[in-house]
Amino acid sequence: MPIAIAVTSADLVLPPTDQHTPGAHVLTPPERQDFPSALAEVTRLLELHGYFIVLYPTTTPRAYVQRLHAVRAVLESDRIALLPSALPPLGTAVLVRQLRQLSACDFSPGVLGASARLLAHYIYAGALLASGSRLDRVPVTLPATNGGRQPGGQCAVLAGPTPQLVRAEGDVTLAGPQFSTALTYAPGSLGSEWVSRRLARQWQVQALHPVPLPAESAEWWATAKLVEFAAAIPDVSLLYQMVSSMRQEACRWCGLTLIGDRCAFCSSPVAPPERGPRAIGHARRRALAAGS
Repeated sequence: MPIAIAVTSADLVLPPTDQHTPGAHVLTPPERQDFPSALAEVTRLLELHGYFIVLYPTTTPRAYVQRLHAVRAVLESDRIALLPSALPPLGTAVLVRQLRQLSACDFSPGVLGASARLLAHYIYAGALLASGSRLDRVPVTLPATNGGRQPGGQCAVLAGPTPQLVRAEGDVTLAGPQFSTALTYAPGSLGSEWVSRRLARQWQVQALHPVPLPAESAEWWATAKLVEFAAAIPDVSLLYQMVSSMRQEACRWCGLTLIGDRCAFCSSPVAPPERGPRAIGHARRRALAAGS
């Protein structure tokens, strides 16, 4: 049974791009479920899957996040990973789909959970906006036009990996990935040709996946006149190779195998290499032993 991937909204569950990608469990929000029912829901997931990973946007209501942590605390379980995502809504959904793909592989829970931070760095998430004048979630500056600093006109914004904003005119484009990707895009009340044709051609994407616009996108981007997009690696074999090439270590607190600098399940940081007097003493003793 694959490790369960859970989300806080149905919008985060995109259609699979192949027949082998498992689904994801959509958790019930606090306003529609009392606390005992939430405990029962999570307990069933643990009984079925052993471990499960919850991916939620950093914009998730505080009450919902507090409920997740309260359930985990009451169950006293290190088998639940709660992972916030700072990506825009569609970018987070693409990251969830990648985790769903990898959950069917032979990765341990700790490695799969820790891979979310790695994969997020390779997702090019952004949007075409009718205007960038009210954008406040991405640290970019509205570019000036030939006639001066004017707020009007369509803008293309990249939220990550490196924030960027350009005016969507002429041959100007966003800095794109230097590896093969598929482009998932979600039109709002704005034409999608700039994204599905110009951007897709300039980024040399291998496939296009149109999907409905997530409900939170208009608030995230401060306008409903947009087309949200996310370019990411679609091939599970490449994702597997990228994650498996990372150095693996054992968590010093819960014992799970992990990659990166922190355990996704117990949040314990990886111990840094010893470099103090004690470590030097150990090295000297090993050298003396080797020379004797």
